[in-house]
Amino acid sequence: MERNRKLLYVHGFASSGSSGTVMALRRNMPAWRVVAPDLPVDPFEALELLRKTVESEMPDIVVGTSMGGMYTQQLWGVPRIVVNPSFEMSRSLLFGKMGRNKYTSKRQDGATEFRIDKNVVEQFKLMEKNQFDGITDEEKNLVMGLFGDKDPVVHFYPLMSRLYGGERCRWFDGEHRLNDVVVKKVLIPLVYEMVGGDDEPSWY
Repeated sequence: MERNRKLLYVHGFASSGSSGTVMALRRNMPAWRVVAPDLPVDPFEALELLRKTVESEMPDIVVGTSMGGMYTQQLWGVPRIVVNPSFEMSRSLLFGKMGRNKYTSKRQDGATEFRIDKNVVEQFKLMEKNQFDGITDEEKNLVMGLFGDKDPVVHFYPLMSRLYGGERCRWFDGEHRLNDVVVKKVLIPLVYEMVGGDDEPSWY
């Protein structure tokens, strides 16, 4: 079995590298190392951290969900999966997320809450203006989008399909947040479809 495969997971808003999705990936991909850093609130700091992590860890694939999907889309040059990506975070933050927010999973620095203010929103707006500038024909072949058909939060399938092509987008039976079944039956098989490997699970 291959023991040196590596997956970089990019968490969503108010989450961390110890989220339930990370735990599910580690349980179901024991031959892989799942790297999952806690992200800063500032989007440019977060993206810089992720780019440095890609450079140092050299993952076989990157998976990002929601806000993490927005960051993952911009990690050029590596195979990646964006799940229910939130490409307009600045807009999402204005609806119920301003001010104090609590993290939904434990962070390494011990922080339990964070604040969203106008400056953070403006930083996301700046990032959003250029987030698709790196798309090339080569990049299109490195990216797949997964979209829950019952997602009540974000709806960017049309945009992703237009930018990357409908063949790079897939629907799954699920909502915005991933559960163990979707991770096991949808996400992990797509990981292996994109990168292959001798340690593919036998459940699909």
